[in-house]
Amino acid sequence: MSDGPVRVLVADDQALIREGIASLLGIEPGIEVVGTAADGREAIELAVARGADVVLMDVRMPVLDGLQAAETLRERLPGCRVLMLTTFDDEQYVLRALRAGTGGYLLKDLPARELAQAVRLAHAGVDQHDTAAIRRLAAVLERDVPGGGEPPRLDLTEREHDVLRLVARGATNREIARELFVSEGTVKNHVSHILGRLGLRDRTQAAIYARDHGLL
Repeated sequence: MSDGPVRVLVADDQALIREGIASLLGIEPGIEVVGTAADGREAIELAVARGADVVLMDVRMPVLDGLQAAETLRERLPGCRVLMLTTFDDEQYVLRALRAGTGGYLLKDLPARELAQAVRLAHAGVDQHDTAAIRRLAAVLERDVPGGGEPPRLDLTEREHDVLRLVARGATNREIARELFVSEGTVKNHVSHILGRLGLRDRTQAAIYARDHGLL
């Protein structure tokens, strides 16, 4: 990570929105807007050409949608972080965004200051996801888990299995601590061990893993 400003590209098919976001971010300290794009293909070309650190990407765009563009950018510009910024909190979009390796899924009703902070955190490697969208996704994952058979044996303790199931249901550390009668610090340690042991990046990947392995 360089010591200079975070180089940001804004991709949205609505000119008023992308120019508005670009203007708001352009006055934030430590952020430099290096361009705007009207579709996913243009976003890829400009991000690569201008060395963007972070791309704010709408989900639905012509030519190439934001999720497809995010997948391509992950290959062509590995150091660039993509934040999906959209009006849609559809769980399937959230799931695709997570699988595309994006650095976050945020909604457009985010205040300008919070959006600027999200850009800085994304550049620092911190994933961020809209809480309501993730809870909806967790509810769908729990509902759609296929039944039958015993869950696979993982190299986790029984307590870690309990923590993983609660994480997958969208519970916070405080809620997990209250459910399991342990401290929040203990929960944090369990979550860190689970992510490390399973090779997962964050809690949302843990939710997907739990769903895919029938652990909900």
